[in-house]
This record gives sequence, C-alpha cells and structure tokens, in this order.
Amino acid sequence: MSALPMNQDGSFLSVSGLERSFAVPAGLWRRAERRMVLRGVDFTLWPGERVALVGASGSGKTTLLRSLLAIEQPDCGHILCQCRPVQPAGMAELRWYRQSVQYIPQDPAASLDPRMTVRQQIAEPLRRFGVDCDHDARILEALELVGLGRDFLPRRRGELSGGQAQRVAIARAIATRPAFLLADEPMSGLDLPIRRQVAEVLRELSVTRGTGLLIVSHDILDAARLCTRVAVMDEGRIIEDRPSADLLADPHHPRTRELVNAARPLMPPAGAT
Repeated sequence: MSALPMNQDGSFLSVSGLERSFAVPAGLWRRAERRMVLRGVDFTLWPGERVALVGASGSGKTTLLRSLLAIEQPDCGHILCQCRPVQPAGMAELRWYRQSVQYIPQDPAASLDPRMTVRQQIAEPLRRFGVDCDHDARILEALELVGLGRDFLPRRRGELSGGQAQRVAIARAIATRPAFLLADEPMSGLDLPIRRQVAEVLRELSVTRGTGLLIVSHDILDAARLCTRVAVMDEGRIIEDRPSADLLADPHHPRTRELVNAARPLMPPAGAT
C-alpha cells in the first residue's frame, strides 16, 4: 500500500528526509570538510501527544529542534505542519506556524527581558501575533495555568526564582493557545523538587488542554517520566522511537541501552510512587 501524503494521515507535523551539515574549517593537519549533523531524519508528531527527543551532546537533537522551529535551514528534506510547508519556506510565510508552535527555552531567566514586567512578558506574543482577545484575561489565564497568581504581574525577572521564571516562560508560550510546545531542556538547572513541579505543569497543560509537547533532553529518565513516547537520536539519526515504558523496559539499540543503563540507578523501584 502506498504511503499517505504528509499530514493526510492526521498527524500534526511530519519530517521527511531531513539532512543538515556544517562546514568544519581547515586546521593545521586537516582539510576543510563538512560534518553531517542530521542524516535523513523522518519524524512525526501527532496532535496532543507528549514526545521526548533524547540523545547525548552532538547527537543532532538541538539541530533538529532548530529545524522544527524554522530557525535552522536544512540542506534537504521537508517539514509539513497540517499540510502546509514549514521547511522549505520563507520566514515571512511562517507567521501562522509561529503562533501554532511555541518555544520554551532552556534558560528562561536569560530569555526574559529584565526591563519588562511579567504582564508585559506574557502580553508580548499576543501583541506580536495580533491575537484578537481580551489580553488581560488571557494573561491571567496563562498565569493561573502555571500555578502563579495575579500578584506576579508587576514583577520583573530579578524578582523571580528559577522555578518561577520557568513558569513565566511557559505562561508566555501558552498565551497564544498553541497546538504544540517545543521545549529545550526545560527542567535542566532546576532543583529536583522544582523540576518535578515544572514537569507536572507541562503534563497538566497537555492533559487538560490537549496541547502537544516535544521535550528535547539528554536525561532519558526525566523525559520518559513526562512523555508517553521517546525518540532517541545518535549521530544525526533517530535510532529508536517507541512508547516510553517499552523503551525503558527493553531498549533495542545499543546506544539506547547505554542511556537507560546510566539512568537505572536513579530509577525508583517497581511499584514505587
């Protein structure tokens, strides 16, 4: 049976044959060359699902994320979102996509403007995309969804803890009511209790609002706890893409086994909460 055209299968986003290489300058004993970072990546995101993209440093996961965000231009391949091209496409043509897919950065404190109040931070994407709604009501809604109250509205970045800054970054991302959130190591650098709180905020958003979630992480255990599906990258390829519980219980690829075995000492005993 022939394959369905991209996105005609009901998926939200489809990646096909994505490749990306970077120039490596010549050294004293080395000629200039190109290093392949993505090697024919095929990947699908379905509406409302929670997916983790994991791998060691240099595996290609960040380059794939930047391609999904339409920041990085691949050498070849296609990305389609709801039957519309994301890659290749011009920046001016992607306003619709940037409202549908929002980004949660790895370092929220650095991404928040220190001169702006929390209210202004969350209002900025609503204004930029011309969202037709009661902005004040939408800002409060976003804050409440991440567990913060209206007393945070006048605060600035310097008045927020690390966990609060991450919640504000999430509130800013969800204010436009996107279909999908793409998050880059959203819990790294946070203390364990705060990491669990942020993970619960993201899970609750997905469950209650049907917002899809793609988490990029080097920590396969944290990723599998939050997401129902894990895709593992190594040397620019997705080497394994399976339900989280199945992958942790029986990793197939040697590289996946290495990642899981390294995390096993941190895993709770079977039946533990």
